[in-house]
Amino acid sequence: MTDQGVSLEIINDFLAQKRIAMVGISREPGNFSVSLFQELCRRGYDMVPVNPNTPNVLGHRCFARVQDIEPRVDSALLMTSPALTEKIVADCAIAGVRRVWMYRAAGTGAVSLSAIAFCRKRGIQVVPGECPFMFLPRAQGIHRLHGFLRKITGRYPLHPKT
Repeated sequence: MTDQGVSLEIINDFLAQKRIAMVGISREPGNFSVSLFQELCRRGYDMVPVNPNTPNVLGHRCFARVQDIEPRVDSALLMTSPALTEKIVADCAIAGVRRVWMYRAAGTGAVSLSAIAFCRKRGIQVVPGECPFMFLPRAQGIHRLHGFLRKITGRYPLHPKT
């Protein structure tokens, strides 16, 4: 387990979902969230952008809120500030989302302790932190190095002990 208590099993379960909302995706084409969105699309994910300030992202219809998505999603990747994450997880609960990933590479990212507690209390699987790039098969360059460094320092999520 990492310091946030997430197992590799929960991460793999999230990544096994093929339709994922990306909440807080940027309108700026060079933003990291757009790069991650593109990579997940390239890998066969049906990504659904959520940003109330833009009608579309890379030709994909953008929704204002998670609960507006049709057909609905079961998983949401949050690229938001911690303060906004608290509102978004409530939206996810209303929309029936069962898996939430709070993105983090450096700093706090989207991670909010109260949002983690909210998810766990409602039975929503949560990945509190981590960068999805690090867990994708055949990750490239810095993402592969990041995962390797996390493994040798003991900070990489583990499979739960049976």
